[in-house]
Amino acid sequence: MVEQISANELADWIDEEREFTLIDTRPEDSYEAWHVRGAENVPFDPREGLSEEDAERVKALVDSGPVVTMCGKGLTSTPFGFELDQRGYDDVTVVKGGMEDWSKVYEVVPVETRDDDLVVLQFQRRAKGCLGYLVGSKSAGEAAVVDATRQTDVFEVAAAEHGLTITHVLDTHVHADHISGSPGLADALSVPYHLGRQAAERGVEYDYEPLADGDTLELGDVEVEALHAPGHTSEMMNYVVDDEFVLTGDTLFVDSVGRTELQFGEADAARGAELLYETLHETLGDLPDDATVLPGHLTVTADGRYENGEPGVAVAATLGDLFDGLDLLQLDEAAFVDRLSSDPPEKPSNYETVIDVNRGVEHVDGEREATELEMGPNNCAA
Repeated sequence: MVEQISANELADWIDEEREFTLIDTRPEDSYEAWHVRGAENVPFDPREGLSEEDAERVKALVDSGPVVTMCGKGLTSTPFGFELDQRGYDDVTVVKGGMEDWSKVYEVVPVETRDDDLVVLQFQRRAKGCLGYLVGSKSAGEAAVVDATRQTDVFEVAAAEHGLTITHVLDTHVHADHISGSPGLADALSVPYHLGRQAAERGVEYDYEPLADGDTLELGDVEVEALHAPGHTSEMMNYVVDDEFVLTGDTLFVDSVGRTELQFGEADAARGAELLYETLHETLGDLPDDATVLPGHLTVTADGRYENGEPGVAVAATLGDLFDGLDLLQLDEAAFVDRLSSDPPEKPSNYETVIDVNRGVEHVDGEREATELEMGPNNCAA
């Protein structure tokens, strides 16, 4: 008999280190580009059935243990699972929704704070490495959401569970790797949506309340200060929370810095790199060494591993540790600009369309199209 589990249950099985063989039935190129940690690839076409060669490969992989199958949406892994069942495998499970649903798995991670009144939650979108945040004041019962992803219910539920009302929604910048949920969340809650003032230069058509460098939002006694931090994009804002945390968006990660050519183009990537160098060494460099960096992304490898950290553990580092430990931050300006403007990594999937959607000049036709646009890891680091 073939059973079915959700993508969230698969995440639990992986974290619990259950013994099973995970088989991804997508074409090899799709598998190589992006798959779940530990998955083996056996491409399968239901019209052709399972060849004897592939049947032998499955036998070698599985031995006698449980089998879990998945694909892009469940269209090939389900018949593959039934074929295994017919061949005598008695413990077969299919991941409902496949990689499409896997891309929507989240961990909500509390971040330790010095002030008991301050609440900081980090939302880890497990498959893509997108990180969003909720910051708030327990006493005031107010919170702001920063860099909400498309699954905004995750943010609303977490706020409710902590007794907080979302009063502001912010984006650090116009994202290139995923569709922002922030404008829709702000509209649904009838609260202000904020971007940096320079977003006007990028032709953003969503209604938003601009923030200038140094502007402050108050959530009870908790202060969120906006810092203009150009480099990855021209309108990038970082947000300093109570002088303890800095939400750096795609400016600074725990293992790299933001790439600069997605907005500026490869011909002008050097100009973006110059701006980023100034942001890192002057704007962020003026903050205390013990300020904790909470980045907008973490690196998820093509085989589904967290490059730095693990699911369910806060992705964070102090500014002092990053300036001491990151090679890119040790370079002088000329070397830094040369490194960032030459030989950039592979770009995020559909990034130009995603940017236009996040500017409000293009619109997606339903959930399926949105998911297709977002498929794959984020690739926003230099």
